Amino acid sequence: MNINDLNATIKEKISNEIIIDEISIQDKTYLHLKHKNFQKNKFHLKIFIKSKELSRMSKIRSTKKIYSILEFELKNYIHSIQIVLK
Repeated sequence: MNINDLNATIKEKISNEIIIDEISIQDKTYLHLKHKNFQKNKFHLKIFIKSKELSRMSKIRSTKKIYSILEFELKNYIHSIQIVLK
């Protein structure tokens, strides 16, 4: 899967499960190119989410919710993910 398709999938899946005001995704894979365990088919992403629904949850609970929504993508296309709640 390419990064544009992955971003679109992530946005769609999160938007279908959580009421969000804003979401943006940054590809940070380039920062990890020389790491020992780098896999070219897995991405390093930073996701910014503005959501009243998530802001009412604890950080751990909101993170677990996002991880459960993106379970397939995390297993197959994402090496690491950083979630920033606005």
